[in-house]
Amino acid sequence: MNKWIEPGVLTGDRVVLEPLEHAHAPALAEAVRDGELWRLWYTFVPAPDAVDGYIDTAHAERAAGGLAFAVRDRASDTVIGSTRFCHVNAANRRAEIGYTWYAQRFQRTVVNTECKRLMLAHAFETLDAIAIEFRTHWHNRVSRAAIARLGAKQDGVLRNHQISDDGILRDTVVFSILAHEWPAVRQNLDFKLERRG
Repeated sequence: MNKWIEPGVLTGDRVVLEPLEHAHAPALAEAVRDGELWRLWYTFVPAPDAVDGYIDTAHAERAAGGLAFAVRDRASDTVIGSTRFCHVNAANRRAEIGYTWYAQRFQRTVVNTECKRLMLAHAFETLDAIAIEFRTHWHNRVSRAAIARLGAKQDGVLRNHQISDDGILRDTVVFSILAHEWPAVRQNLDFKLERRG
């Protein structure tokens, strides 16, 4: 049986999303060092010495229908982060875009907008998705604001949704974009990309 999301490359003007492989590990380890991203307690970013395990987990999720990408900056030809389709429900044509992180110097740039534009277009225009979700920690206010800027709407908060490695309970904020909302979201993202050149 064919998987709903098949591995493939998504190419934009500024970034290329490549299926995540162990060959990306050295560059990803360098990317997480930029900003010491693994120290952010409210998100899941691997430490430099844990990148191989992170990729192993992504590959296990690929077997369950997910697809993780390495994000490559085209101008520098450097891998600068990662993102993925996860929590895939192929029968209902739904998935989440998550596990997104970038080296600090690429945060709050056009990179995230273009990555999401590529992934959402693939989901809605190629895969015929009916909904794409985004989830983030209640305390990750930067991520919540970024998701809202994409045009996603907040569905709700899953209270005590997960237990973190240190035993603290996480409240997860859930957002989504529905298929009928995609044309307006696409127009908004294209406008943002054009304005930021």
